[in-house]
Amino acid sequence: MARAGLTTLAVIEAAAQMLDEQGEEGLSIAALADGLGVRPPSLYKHVDGMAGLRRGIMVRAKADLADTLGQAAIGKARADAVRSVALAYRQWAKDHPGQYPLTMRAPAPADEEDEEVSTTLVTVLYRIVAGYEITGDDDLIDAIRYLRSALHGFVDLETTGAFELPRDLERSFARVIDAITTSLMAWTDS
Repeated sequence: MARAGLTTLAVIEAAAQMLDEQGEEGLSIAALADGLGVRPPSLYKHVDGMAGLRRGIMVRAKADLADTLGQAAIGKARADAVRSVALAYRQWAKDHPGQYPLTMRAPAPADEEDEEVSTTLVTVLYRIVAGYEITGDDDLIDAIRYLRSALHGFVDLETTGAFELPRDLERSFARVIDAITTSLMAWTDS
């Protein structure tokens, strides 16, 4: 019954897909093993139980989101970069509804891999905000927190079904992006 060539990465990727398709309640070692065609004990060679599986999905999700946002920002600056990254961010969250909440977690203390991917994710946003010539660490951190909060707030409300009014979400999201870019342009004046 064991599947030849099963790797930690393959286990994590299958679990991430299962999480997106079935939600948290559908993810278990038994269900994952069944989907991979192995017995549950075989998975413990690759992950440290459910906690290790969730951690692996989280690290992978943060890295994937960072890569997606980094690709979206290439060759763009200021409003164009914000718009491109915001659209990529929103689409990634919609494509990965189970994984998305995991990307919002701060890195676990002393988990170097989690710290590294979390830093990479924030660095993409830092570079976009730095393009607005915002100076001073405190102002940069505030601006990055604002950008993250605005994007996450909209995306979280959208992906959890909180926007039920019969109004165009694309229009609303475009206005959020416009508000972000306007705020960042005026950031140093405040």
